[in-house]
Amino acid sequence: MDLIGGAAFWVAVLRMATPFIFGVLGVLLCERAGVLNLGIEGIMVAGAFSGWIAVYAGASLWTGVLIAALVGALFGLLHAFLTVTMALSQHVSGLGITMLATALSYFGYRVSFPKISTPPTITTFSEMSQLGIPILNQQTPLTLLALVLVPLMMWVLYRTPVGLAIRMAGENPHAAEGQGISVALTRTSAIVVGSALMGVAGAFLTLSAFNAFFFNMINGRGWICVALVVFASWRPGKALLGALLFAFFDALQLRLQTTPGADIVPYQIYLMLPYVLSIIALIVVARKASYPQALMKPYRKGER
Repeated sequence: MDLIGGAAFWVAVLRMATPFIFGVLGVLLCERAGVLNLGIEGIMVAGAFSGWIAVYAGASLWTGVLIAALVGALFGLLHAFLTVTMALSQHVSGLGITMLATALSYFGYRVSFPKISTPPTITTFSEMSQLGIPILNQQTPLTLLALVLVPLMMWVLYRTPVGLAIRMAGENPHAAEGQGISVALTRTSAIVVGSALMGVAGAFLTLSAFNAFFFNMINGRGWICVALVVFASWRPGKALLGALLFAFFDALQLRLQTTPGADIVPYQIYLMLPYVLSIIALIVVARKASYPQALMKPYRKGER
């Protein structure tokens, strides 16, 4: 209780949850439209690098965020072309994009800084101390943006014609086409916007959480986002809960490692803790999850 009772712990939880919130919302939007996007890991790497290198080159922080979103959207457009237009395997396309985006980002870094062993740093977003809310006072604007996007996503999905079209494309694309909705356009748009959110998720790490780009900084966060969408049963509100839950476990293991007597347990046990607990939570919840019925099913107009 001493570990989790202080405000500093919950500040850390919310900060660590922010990239997961962006990423989960991006994956959720793609999958609600019926397309699995396993490119998220690479898109987050590309977003982290492109946003950071833009700011390092002299762009403003918000411009860096927009560039990261644009880069993510471009990879999403490629994924949409392969999976929606060409109706290719969503698994293979997503994994290919992850490898492509990661390799291009690392190559771009090596070309930009061929003789530098320590990554250059930038000035990141500052904390929003003027809000007057203790936990939010020590967060950056990107965290507030992530929190605002959750109710916005709920409103779009469940209260607008656009959201209805997205859900129909993921549940029954034939019925959607019968209502005059272009399934191809709907799925493509959802993938592009969702991938842009994934790019921003990566940019948070270099423009807010850290002040530099380094290899392996995404460290599997993209794959965790894919799992959290299943945990959330494809609902934005539960997606926020899942992101906070994983961040809670992650922040807890970091503090457990610094407690007196922690060295009697191998540190790998602490590192494993958030993943084990998340898997248990996923098993408990996923058995009752109701997934989009047309998820991972290619759609060709006029075919049955």
